[in-house]
Amino acid sequence: MSKPYTTAEFSAQITEDRYWRLREILDLKNAAVRSDPALRRVLLRSLVTICYAHWEGYVRFAAQKYLEFVAIRKMQYQELDPQFLRNYFLPRLGALVTSKGSVADRCALVDDILASFSRRFSRVNADLVNARSNLNFEVYTDICRVCAVPDAAPEDKSQFVDVVLLKRRNAIAHGENTFIDLDDVDELTNETVAIMRTFGDALENQVVLGKYKA
Repeated sequence: MSKPYTTAEFSAQITEDRYWRLREILDLKNAAVRSDPALRRVLLRSLVTICYAHWEGYVRFAAQKYLEFVAIRKMQYQELDPQFLRNYFLPRLGALVTSKGSVADRCALVDDILASFSRRFSRVNADLVNARSNLNFEVYTDICRVCAVPDAAPEDKSQFVDVVLLKRRNAIAHGENTFIDLDDVDELTNETVAIMRTFGDALENQVVLGKYKA
């Protein structure tokens, strides 16, 4: 897929990606509801894994496209939301903490930060939107912060993400005999779709209104 050079291209790409994911979730949900009891159990378990897969996949895709959209503009960090400069130094800061760098190393990092405002953001660090194959609420919150959309991770969704979606998905993925009740289907699918839309809408709002700028 091409890079999102314009606002319209960005919106079209994340909308198209979300659409096919939501279509697949809905198709599997309908198949489970209409199936006989024996097959339904298998389909409901599959629905959990599909909901999680599309939740993780969409968040990674949309975040990557958003950062690409901003990077294409090659704007100076001083022209952008401060989060972009933070993002630039997050990997180096993490390495410094891990290695327990010396005072000289820390001073060098501070000096580089102070001298970086005129540098241009032109390359996306994929590690910043890494879901780590376990997109729990904390990881999702980190990705929202990297994209400067913290409001896209409301705390009242943490229980759904960590327990209803992720914990069940992990149990099924690890071969546990976890049962999914038909009564849980609407919550599972509706909430998954809702948080995907919330994240996508937040990024689209950033782009359309130019909120990625300082």
